[in-house]
Amino acid sequence: MNRIEQLAEGVTLYLGDCRGILPSLPRVDAVVTDPPYGIGESNKNFASRGKLASADKYEQSNWDDRPCDPSVITWLLNNTDEQIIFGGNYFHLPPTSCILVWDKMGPANDFADCELAWTNLPKAVRRIRFLWNGCMRMERDIEREHPTQKPIEVMRWCLGFVPNSRTILDPFMGSGTTGVAAVKLGRKFIGIEIEPKYFDIACRRIGEALKQPDMFIEQLKPAKQETLFG
Repeated sequence: MNRIEQLAEGVTLYLGDCRGILPSLPRVDAVVTDPPYGIGESNKNFASRGKLASADKYEQSNWDDRPCDPSVITWLLNNTDEQIIFGGNYFHLPPTSCILVWDKMGPANDFADCELAWTNLPKAVRRIRFLWNGCMRMERDIEREHPTQKPIEVMRWCLGFVPNSRTILDPFMGSGTTGVAAVKLGRKFIGIEIEPKYFDIACRRIGEALKQPDMFIEQLKPAKQETLFG
């Protein structure tokens, strides 16, 4: 049974497998997401591979044993108007003029220097430089609660490329960073997460963000009903 939390009007989070939930959703303005790449990072248990700082530790899991189901990518391409998909270099996606590049500014190690987000946007390649390497990172005041958690500022930067998309979808929500960035910008948000632990974290983080909207951003209206079951 899927759990559904409606945190505000237009802000709905689903606990469950996105393959079963996506077909029930209407067409969405934009998807901004970071699917599993299937490169086996979960098997490494996130031991440090850098020279300057130890990486955070997380319990052993199998979240990255296999890549995102191709049927999910197909659904996203056919049912959203604008698309930003991190790890797009691991999936079969159409050619694009616009790759978003996040330069992590980290020291020499065997982690990637940058992360790439494929888009369907008619723009040129763009880059953001934002330090993210263990304790040697910006946003040090924000706890890392998911192995692949992105910085809020990086996701805000991404959302700046889809300024007219009112509703943002993330079917691999994780700890909810995309949702935090979206609601702080006054956007509506639909998030899906399969792991109950991370779903609860996302609910908390997005709920807190709704209570602290950015200045000059119109606040989203409270939900009429907080918890639903389907």
